Amino acid sequence: MRLDEPRIAALSEDEWNEQAKEVLAPFAARGPVFNIFRTLANHPDLMRRWLVFANHVLGKSTLAVRERELVILRIGWLCQSGYEWGQHVLIARQAGMSDDEIRAAKTGPDTPGISELDRLLLQATDELHADAHVSDATWQALSGHLTTQQLMDVVFTVGQYNLVSMALNSFGVQPDEGLPGWDV
Repeated sequence: MRLDEPRIAALSEDEWNEQAKEVLAPFAARGPVFNIFRTLANHPDLMRRWLVFANHVLGKSTLAVRERELVILRIGWLCQSGYEWGQHVLIARQAGMSDDEIRAAKTGPDTPGISELDRLLLQATDELHADAHVSDATWQALSGHLTTQQLMDVVFTVGQYNLVSMALNSFGVQPDEGLPGWDV
């Protein structure tokens, strides 16, 4: 459920303390700083440490970008995190995913016509969301497609974006301008 007003303000650059300026400098150098980071500027020590893990999951994961984005979109959908959904629709499109492939993240593992790997990734995400555990059947089937490191990255990707979705939803982080909505 999206809050119409933030519970924690997304700080403007002139409100950042020295620690926040240091952590956000790489983001500011690339252009406008997203609301998630401007909100986390309220707690620069937390943001600094979280970014190490987040950067692994987003940029150094052993999962192919397409598979990673499918999992992220699914957990964003399951958590009803509109901010997360919109950001990752953009990333998924940049990775070459079609809107039909993106919509499969909404409809889940029972989506007609998806590949076995997509079905299994969506199933694993659903299982992790439901009870924090991938079933033996899903794990075994995924093992036919993914390495041990990739299996680990699936679990940590779902966990990371479940955490991010909880934070975005609870803090009331408002969408950045131009983010797609649920209507993809």
